[in-house]
Order: sequence, then structure tokens, then C-alpha cells
Amino acid sequence: MGNKIAIVNSSSFGRVFPEHLKRLEKLGEVKRFEFESDIKGKDLAEKLKGYNIIIASVTPFFTSEFFENKDDLNLITRHGIGFNNIDLEAAKRHNTIVSIVPPLIERDAVAENNITNLLAVMRRTTESYKNVLEDKWENRAEFTGRGLSDKTVGVIGIGNIGSRVAEILHYGYRCEVLGYDPYKTDLELKRFGAKKVDLDKLLKESDVICLCASLNKDNFHMISTEELSKMKNNVFISNTARGALINEQALVEAIKSKKIAGFATDVLEVEPGRSNHAYLKFENVIVTPHTSAYTLECLEGMGTKCVNDCEDILNNQLPYCAVQKENGILNGVV
Repeated sequence: MGNKIAIVNSSSFGRVFPEHLKRLEKLGEVKRFEFESDIKGKDLAEKLKGYNIIIASVTPFFTSEFFENKDDLNLITRHGIGFNNIDLEAAKRHNTIVSIVPPLIERDAVAENNITNLLAVMRRTTESYKNVLEDKWENRAEFTGRGLSDKTVGVIGIGNIGSRVAEILHYGYRCEVLGYDPYKTDLELKRFGAKKVDLDKLLKESDVICLCASLNKDNFHMISTEELSKMKNNVFISNTARGALINEQALVEAIKSKKIAGFATDVLEVEPGRSNHAYLKFENVIVTPHTSAYTLECLEGMGTKCVNDCEDILNNQLPYCAVQKENGILNGVV
């Protein structure tokens, strides 16, 4: 039986760089699939029956139920750096290797977008652009925004992305950067221009908050009603990490009460988002469709990595950045 490769819910793989698809086709049959993000594991396994390699996006969820019902599956290679939609323990039990894109490939692109979206909401860029489209140039004084330079900025999660965000803010905008990361030392944060603080201090003292943490069972809805109440009035928030770090309903209430001056997000708790999402009712909110990694440079690196993984596994070699159940890396560095 020949190899069968499924490209699941990826809107960009092989489309921006078709040469990646051509390389895959030399390995076996290749087919694209689009599934609802909440498809049941058993149903997903049935749809992917016979496919021994999967190139996976941020959805759907490859649950224990999926692995229990899936026939032979050699590899899930993530077209990205996150893997919270894959049950790693179940994958290991069923002898499936899970690999990710090396974090450095996405580092600059995602960090740049966190700050780009933040500046857009602080400077009211989309609001003023809409005003021009309506031939109301003279109303420009209505769109006076806020500057980022010299502000106190809290960065939650000083890992691969957050460390770059901290660098840009500190060295590029002269910001005082407060960093919250329970897994990093004072010296590690200092290296990137950030001062290590606890979460309470960050929430109370920051003019701007950037979310850059990986999602895990301990930080689901880490920003909710209590945390929002501790923030300064008129705080700005930017999230390019995971939507589920924030309790969306609590944030909506904080925006309504004008506690939050502006919110920029590239992620939602449930994706794909739709036009009736509560965030989209507010002019001081910017939502982008999980495109932080969507630069040509980044997508080329991501696609090449996924194809390399497929080639490696079929040559009985362990792909670079293969993830083990302890959420570490077998043969790469996070």
C-alpha cells in the first residue's frame, strides 16, 4: 500500500509555495481536507482512514478518541509551532510521531504582528481609514490615538515569541517591559530587556499588555473578570498567542465598561471566527484571522519543514523538533 498524505485545515500550505506540494506528491497520494473545528474524534478518524501522514493546522483536535479509532498513522506534522490541539500521550500510545515547526521560524513574524496590531488599535488606524473611505477626511481630529513609546508594557510569556516582543518594545520603543513567566529566571528576562514580576504587579502597573504565552491546562482563561479588574483603566491588550488565554465574555464586558481602551487579537477561543463574534461589535477592537505567521519568509520555512518531516519519517528518520509527551523536544530546542 502506498503512502497517503492528508493536508488538514491548512489554508496556506502548498498554495503560497506550490513547490512544497510537488515535493509531497513524489512521496505518495496527497489530498486536502477541511473539517469543522469541533468534529468528533471518531468521525475525524473515519474521514482520514488510510492516511498515514497528516499535515495539521490549529484545528481540528486530534483527541484520544481520534487515535483510538485511527488506523496506522506514522506522523502528524504541525504547520506551526503550537500543538495544544493534539493529545500527545494518545499519539505516543499509538506510535504516532508529532512534530512542530522550529520556533525560531515563526519568531519574528508573530512578534511583529503582535506589535503591528497593537499599534493599529492604539493609533486607531482602521477607524481613520474607514473615515477616509466615507469621504470624511476633515474629521481626522476624532481619531487621535495613543503612542506606544515610553509606556510600561507587560508581556505575559517570555518564550520564543514573547522574548522578541520584549526586545522590540524595550530597544525599539524605550518601553519599560514587565515580564511574567513562571518558567524563566530574572536573568533570562533581563537578557531581552524585561524585568521579571508576578502577574498581579504586571496587571496593576502596565499601560499595555501583550499576551504571548503557550496555552496549557494551567493558564486557560488566565485573563478573566478578576484579572481585568486589577488592570489600569484605559489599558490596551494585544493577543497573538491563543484565544483561550482570555475569557471572551469577561473581556467583552470590560470593553463595554471602557475599562479596556483597545484590544487587538489574532486568535479566538473557537476558530474559525465568524462575523457575528462579540468582539466585532466594537470599533476599538481589531481581529485578524490567525495570520501572525503569514509572511512569505515564515510560510516558506514552515512549509519546507513539514515536507522535510514527511520525507524523514518515510526514510525511518526522526523528524527535527519531534514532540514528546512531557512537552519537551526530542531532537530540537524550544
